Amino acid sequence: MLDLCTTRHGPPDDPPAAPAHDLVRHDFLHAEDPWELFATWMAEATLHEPCDPNAMALATTGDDGVPDVRIVLLKQFDARGFVFFTNSHSQKGRQLAHNPHAALMLHWKSLGRQIRVRGPVTPVAPAESDAYFESRAQLSQIGAVASRQSQPLADRATLVAKVAALLAEHGDQPVPRPEHWTGYRVVPATIEFWQDAPFRLHDRVRFTRHAETWHRVLLYP
Repeated sequence: MLDLCTTRHGPPDDPPAAPAHDLVRHDFLHAEDPWELFATWMAEATLHEPCDPNAMALATTGDDGVPDVRIVLLKQFDARGFVFFTNSHSQKGRQLAHNPHAALMLHWKSLGRQIRVRGPVTPVAPAESDAYFESRAQLSQIGAVASRQSQPLADRATLVAKVAALLAEHGDQPVPRPEHWTGYRVVPATIEFWQDAPFRLHDRVRFTRHAETWHRVLLYP
């Protein structure tokens, strides 16, 4: 079976092969609004990236100062920031409680693009968490309640039994959002857009927030 998430690699400095689809490359180096540019790139990724176009790496640090990184899903974005949801008792939740700053990266291999974000992190309003939790499938709701995320698990049977008990308890009714399951918003201080080019001569542009305006600068590859 063809794996859409893998690509055959050529020699390190070969120019990239032409994409299978007819994607028009935008001249983004003179964009003025990073949010409009992000929305454009996300829309194109949604059309052309075969595996979770909203997947993003999330880097946090705890009280030991050592970074951790994992993949989470971008669920909302607007001019306020980038939102993901998780268990606040998880490792990332505890780290964000200690140091409420994070870095994000979205990588779209099929498009040869990536976006990097850095900035402070704030919890979303409870109503936002409620609305998103209610939109999830019931089994996803139950999974959020059953999982003591990042805590040691004796064996998988323990988790399966907890899920079964919750299914029996709730039947086909929606599951209330647990208080510790919430959303976080990464408020960007910087947003960098990267587009690959032949022979590693990539295009990079970084936007830095200054109060209510953005300062744009081109970067060497």
